Amino acid sequence: MRIFNTTGWTAVFTGTETETGRFRPVEAWDQGTGEALVVDPPHGVLRPVSYWQDFSHLERAERAVGVVPGGGWRAHWNDEGGKPLTELIVAWLIHANGLATPISVDPDGTVGTAELADRILAPGQDLDPHH
Repeated sequence: MRIFNTTGWTAVFTGTETETGRFRPVEAWDQGTGEALVVDPPHGVLRPVSYWQDFSHLERAERAVGVVPGGGWRAHWNDEGGKPLTELIVAWLIHANGLATPISVDPDGTVGTAELADRILAPGQDLDPHH
């Protein structure tokens, strides 16, 4: 599973009797201690990761620095049954290292990354290169 956020870090929590294991994006760093800060949803505040007793560790995430429109590009692959499938790329997620990940939407409205597509088609490009 790829995780994207603006800091490039995700806090991993193992879970407790009342809360399942979870990932939370690191939102900032404490100026005094340098500790990672995540949102405490019930209270609407940033808290250091050590506030939760089930904090496990930090993991690198993909650092997203921008998003640009899909511009008419499409992702194409064959589904598990071999049926051709083409989805509209609605946006390109721009990484801090300059790479871009295509974000597509399927006919049911589910949004996801299309980086595993067999082909990325430019605007106006036919699937069959001979047309």
